[in-house]
Amino acid sequence: MAAAAGVRRVVHCSTVGVHGDIEHPPANEDAPLRPGDVYQRTKLEGERLARQAAERARIALTIARPSGIYGPGDRRLLKLFRGVARRRLPILGSGGIYYHLTYIDDLVEGFRLCGEHPAAANRTYILAGGEVTTLNELVRIVAEVAGVAPPWLHLPVWPFWLAGAACEAVCVPLGIEPPIYRRRVDFYTKSRAFDITRARQELGYDPKVGLRDGIARTLAWYRQQHWL
Repeated sequence: MAAAAGVRRVVHCSTVGVHGDIEHPPANEDAPLRPGDVYQRTKLEGERLARQAAERARIALTIARPSGIYGPGDRRLLKLFRGVARRRLPILGSGGIYYHLTYIDDLVEGFRLCGEHPAAANRTYILAGGEVTTLNELVRIVAEVAGVAPPWLHLPVWPFWLAGAACEAVCVPLGIEPPIYRRRVDFYTKSRAFDITRARQELGYDPKVGLRDGIARTLAWYRQQHWL
C-alpha cells in the first residue's frame, strides 16, 4: 500500500507507561518494556500496530512517549492539585517514589519536533519535563504555590489496593465506574523518572516551563474554572 499523497511521516502518541515501574530511574527509550496494567498494555500494542501500518504504507513513523501531562485544560491531575490546595490529600505510602511531569506547552513543542525534525524519522522519544521530583516534593511545591501547608498524613497502601481490587470486581461487571481502583493506588507506589537526553540531543527538545511555574499556571486555570 502506497503512502497517502503528501504524507511523509506520522507521529504516534504512546506513553512512558509502556516501561512500567522504573526500578533504576531515570529510564530512557531503551529501558525494558514492562506495562503493568491494561492501559499501558494497550499503548504498547498501539506502538506495535503503528509500526506495522507505517511499514505497509511506506511512511516514516515517530513514536512519542510523554510522561505525566499537566497544565491548563488537564483534569486528570485535578484531584491531586485540589486535594493539596484544600488540605484534604493523604499520601499513600512513603511518598518517596519519583514522579515526572510534562507541561502541555513543552509537550506540544516536542510533538512538533517529532513531526518536523529530519532526525526524528523512525525513532522513539521520551518527552518529559526538565525536572524530576519525588511525590513528596511535588505535593510540597503544589502546597507552597497554593499557599497552604503541605500534606502530612501518610497512610498504608495495601488496604486501599485491596479496596480497589474489590471495587473493580463488583463495579466493572455492572458497568459502574469504581470509586477506587488499583491503577489509581499504583500512582503512589510506582516510580516514574525519565531521561530525555535523546530528544534533547537529536531534536533540540528543551522544556521551557519550570515545574513551579507550570504548577502556578495550572492552579490559576483550575481557579478560573471554579474547581478549587
